[in-house]
Amino acid sequence: MQAGEILLRRGLLNDEQLARSRGANGDSSGLLERAVELGFVQEGAALRALGEEMGLEYVDLREVDADLSLLDGFPTKLIHRQVLFPISRENGQLVVATSDPFDLYPIDEVSAATGASVMPVLADRDEINKLIKRHLGVGSETVDGLIELKREEEVELLEDLETDGSELSEMAQEASVVRLVNEILLEAIESRASDVHLESQGDGLVVRYRIDGMLHPQAVPPEINRFQLAIISRLKIMARLNIAERRLPQDGRIKLRIKGREIDVRFSVIPMIHGESVVMRILDKSAMTFELKGLGLEEDTYTTFHELIREPHGIILVTGPTGSGKTTTLYSALAEINDPSHKIITTEDPVEYQLSGINQIQVQNKIGFTFGHSLRSILRHDPDIVLVGEIRDLETAENAIQASLTGHLVFSTLHTNDAPTAYTRLTDMGLEPFLVASTVEAVMAQQLLRRLCKHCKEAFEPNRDEFPEDFPWDQLDGRPLYRPVGCHQCRGVGYMGRVGIYELMVTTDDVRELANENASAWRLRKKALDGGMRSLREDGWKKVLRGESTVDEVMRVAKSDALLKSVT
Repeated sequence: MQAGEILLRRGLLNDEQLARSRGANGDSSGLLERAVELGFVQEGAALRALGEEMGLEYVDLREVDADLSLLDGFPTKLIHRQVLFPISRENGQLVVATSDPFDLYPIDEVSAATGASVMPVLADRDEINKLIKRHLGVGSETVDGLIELKREEEVELLEDLETDGSELSEMAQEASVVRLVNEILLEAIESRASDVHLESQGDGLVVRYRIDGMLHPQAVPPEINRFQLAIISRLKIMARLNIAERRLPQDGRIKLRIKGREIDVRFSVIPMIHGESVVMRILDKSAMTFELKGLGLEEDTYTTFHELIREPHGIILVTGPTGSGKTTTLYSALAEINDPSHKIITTEDPVEYQLSGINQIQVQNKIGFTFGHSLRSILRHDPDIVLVGEIRDLETAENAIQASLTGHLVFSTLHTNDAPTAYTRLTDMGLEPFLVASTVEAVMAQQLLRRLCKHCKEAFEPNRDEFPEDFPWDQLDGRPLYRPVGCHQCRGVGYMGRVGIYELMVTTDDVRELANENASAWRLRKKALDGGMRSLREDGWKKVLRGESTVDEVMRVAKSDALLKSVT
């Protein structure tokens, strides 16, 4: 009996869906795969029904602990080529997961290769592939060279490649190397990674993905080390860099379309003692939404910041370490105030995302077109609002001050760990304290906490002795606290996504007076806290009390103000 007839009789497909799933020529091969792709049926439900008809058990691999010792002696080529995976041995039989109940010839191949009696069970194809990647490594099928993946079609370069015809260049263009690089990029996108690290170490190439701010090592087959030079050369070609130069750092950019999504990759390669190491920052344009209300601002913070970004002039700074979401906050603020009555110009290094209705400038430091130089030119274009990607030096700071004094609203960023330090950082650059005091309207420091996975987080009874002294027990009000567990959805980490915590310091008259006196960051912070500023730590506790994150996350990214508040 054909798959279509079974699914039709079981009520999982109707006549019209069956006809569409057969394809234009009425071919029944691949019918189940097409029906799943068209959204007519869930693969698990279909396989369960087919298994019942054919006497095959369906298993959910998310709930199965595979016996990895069975991989020894199991034909690797069948794992990749036929998408099979051994999961257990029962009553002398080797239990092997497959997603195709109508093609059991590979099962016979397994039996012949292993000399064991094989019992097939049905499982989702995606879940089998995840097991393969988890235990055999990213790109292992390419290293073996035993399967022709369709990865070339899924990863499309948006710029033409230029090669020099050298032996190294030709090696980097080999099909197996291209597929391996594509596999690494695809897995990073599917894992929601923000950065990919390819590190040349003494024992070979190490691949790590930064997911939700934390680095996660990826399993890779040891054979990948033979391809190390070719992999890095392929990436350098994609970034339009000099593949023959292996003594100096190089930076570039790769523009891709992956599964229909436009991806920008900021590429950096640095020579290390064991070879070149690569870091790629992934900017997924389709995954980004710039909405101020969606950033995790508390209601009172949002209200105040919403009013500040509508000031007619002055400087508003967003501070925090690298990767804390400063650019996202600024873009969201611009999106909120963007309308045809305002001319908004940004100068950035680099322009990470293109915003409709906003004029964006790419800084070119190599030719002397710096933030400071571009800012002087911007002011001749009659802007109302200016965004400077980062205040790095005195020239940029002076031009930002001048722009605010001549009636412009200026947004920018600084690399400081809290809001009060921004005032002292500007004076340390060489600005006069009275200029800082008179132009800076507010500083918002921010950090990112990992968000608890909503699918597996669990409530627990907290032990006061294990909690920090500044935890606000009086605000708990009988609500439960949550901790991470780990599940299939979050890849066993317990966290999925991130949420911001914020410290908004408004330049009140008292703060202006201290800034004018060139007061220390410590005194500025004390005055702001006395005036009601909510610190990063306190904002983090609010996320913990709402079950969005954990105490450990807050302690990881934010310092306590308990000692400072106790000082009179």
